[in-house]
Amino acid sequence: MMERWSLRLRVFLLFAALAAASWGALGAGLWAGYHRLGDPAVLPAFVQAGLLAGFAILGLTAGFWYLFDENVARAIERLAGGMRARTHAAVTGELDAAPARYLGDLAPAAAAVTLTLAETRNALAEAVARETTRLQAEKDRLEALLSDVPVGVLLCSGDHQLVFYNGQAVDLLGGGAAPGLDRRLFDYLRQAPVAHAHARLLEAGDPDAASDLLVATVAGARVLAGRMRLLDQGREGPGYVLTLRDVTADLAAHAERGALLAEVFDRVRRPAANLQTVIGVLAEEQGATPALTGAMLEEVGRLASAITELGGRYDDSRSNWWPLAFTRASDLADGIRARIEAAGLQVTADPAPILLRCDGFEIVALVSVLAERVAAAGLARSFTLEIAEDGAGAMIRLGWAGPALPLGQLDGWLAGPLEVGLADVTGQSVLLTHATECWPDREAAGRAGICLPVREARRAHRRPAPVTRAVVYDFDLLSKARNAGVLEARLEDLTYVVFDTETTGLLPAQGDEIVQIAAVRIVNGRRVEKEVFDTLVNPGRPIPAASTEVHGITGAMVAEAPRIDEVGRRFHKFAEGAVLVAHNAPFDMEFLRRHEAGIGASFDNPILDTVLLSAVVFGQGETHSLDALTHRLGITIPEEARHTAIGDTVATADAFLRLLPMLRAKGMVTFGDVLAEVRKHGRLLKDLNG
Repeated sequence: MMERWSLRLRVFLLFAALAAASWGALGAGLWAGYHRLGDPAVLPAFVQAGLLAGFAILGLTAGFWYLFDENVARAIERLAGGMRARTHAAVTGELDAAPARYLGDLAPAAAAVTLTLAETRNALAEAVARETTRLQAEKDRLEALLSDVPVGVLLCSGDHQLVFYNGQAVDLLGGGAAPGLDRRLFDYLRQAPVAHAHARLLEAGDPDAASDLLVATVAGARVLAGRMRLLDQGREGPGYVLTLRDVTADLAAHAERGALLAEVFDRVRRPAANLQTVIGVLAEEQGATPALTGAMLEEVGRLASAITELGGRYDDSRSNWWPLAFTRASDLADGIRARIEAAGLQVTADPAPILLRCDGFEIVALVSVLAERVAAAGLARSFTLEIAEDGAGAMIRLGWAGPALPLGQLDGWLAGPLEVGLADVTGQSVLLTHATECWPDREAAGRAGICLPVREARRAHRRPAPVTRAVVYDFDLLSKARNAGVLEARLEDLTYVVFDTETTGLLPAQGDEIVQIAAVRIVNGRRVEKEVFDTLVNPGRPIPAASTEVHGITGAMVAEAPRIDEVGRRFHKFAEGAVLVAHNAPFDMEFLRRHEAGIGASFDNPILDTVLLSAVVFGQGETHSLDALTHRLGITIPEEARHTAIGDTVATADAFLRLLPMLRAKGMVTFGDVLAEVRKHGRLLKDLNG
């Protein structure tokens, strides 16, 4: 029991016991002297002398206790806190020995120990850095490779917790909430297909087996085709890697084509049946009456019209499902010009700044072959190439000065192969792939050409849309132990969400509201760089100028921001299943809990407060502001980030990560251990865990 008491408490109790013993000894001496004299008249004198001496002893004891507490006990606590910070939190600053100046050689010895520790740690870090440079380079190359894989890749533990995901997986699963490490996969994908595929692979017992599956996102917006393969045995059973691609559009296009074919059969069947009847009547009557001829012509017209319309709709649908990528018009022009000039011909290109949805290789081959055959026919040897917008698509026009090309001759060229040895790739097959056609054209002033439309095009932007490249992972999660209860969980096994708010003022009970919320996630003892929550909030009331001077947020900045009900729901989802961490948590939580009814969720997460954790590690006598805490831990907050929600959140998270090993060094291993200790500092700040 006593070993759990702080040094200052034990010193105080020692001096209190000394004062009590001195009073007792004084009282016993006076009582013995009075009885030895045996004179009742001297009793008042003995009592008065005893009181004066007792208060003098009490005053001297209190004075010596204060000096000892200030210059010995508190100095030792500060020295111990500084040593712990440099030992467990990797603080590199020089130990401040001034508070322990009356402790003789203890302060210089502690400073020497921490200096030697820092030098040893630096030397070890340099050695490790030299040895891991090659591995880091390989890791970076692997991350770059995985970030550019054109499918979503997920790695999950045996109990379906996310261990790895790449940028494409974020895009596929993102319908509302982005994925996060150590979250349940079934928060994003329907459970049954994934669980069944996993069970099939477990039953198969073949490490090389793979299982294909079709699964929908929880939001129901996408259908994904996936392939699952088991990994090595983990703590919770074999994990697995799951690759995903979006087949929503493919399924829609397939359904559309199926419906179109059904309509084709239905609309062609009736005119064909009617024609069959009409022809049968003609055969019986051996002659055609005007009415019968008219009926036959009408049915033939209906059949031709239906076939023409359905053929056009089929061509339109092909452009939606055929896998064609967007190609820059300038790249097409360069390719065509290179091919034409290699044949000894001349061409002047004028491409518009657009992107065409096409197979660039086939279009380059088709246009260049047509130019060569125009030259071989003696029509021209110098050409112009124009690629311009044409409605929703684009028009490619190969022009020349000279006679026009006959349509029949062009059709003959299109029927032949484009390259020697590639008999399957003909001009007609290229046109069929692109659901388009090609025709000769004549302009004024003796110019002719060939027109080739492309169905889909768009303007080229200076900067293409960014692609999410990051990969996020922690492979240690495959073997992570999971506790049934938070109190029994080890500190490093818990997931934390560190957050901070900026507000219109300091009085939520008087109408002040949140204007910004920021949060980061800590998983498996490290801050996940890519998992960040940061948003402005429309408070629904003016922001005082005094508050703007602190956090820099104005009314104009939050005018289009979402209200707290929407932001609160998103933040609640972000923090689901995690321990909330904040600096002065009661302040931030009061703002959130006032809106639980509108949010539709309760913030009943376990909560840790870095103010209380600082008191546990460094003692209540220290200052526990965020600036003071980060200074003690060697954390620098950039001036421009101070008093911003995300800046203070990152600083609090880094401070929390440095406090964790210091807590473990003091014997606090589980969340329950920490909770029992912080409740001893209730007079400093209220603990929010019920």
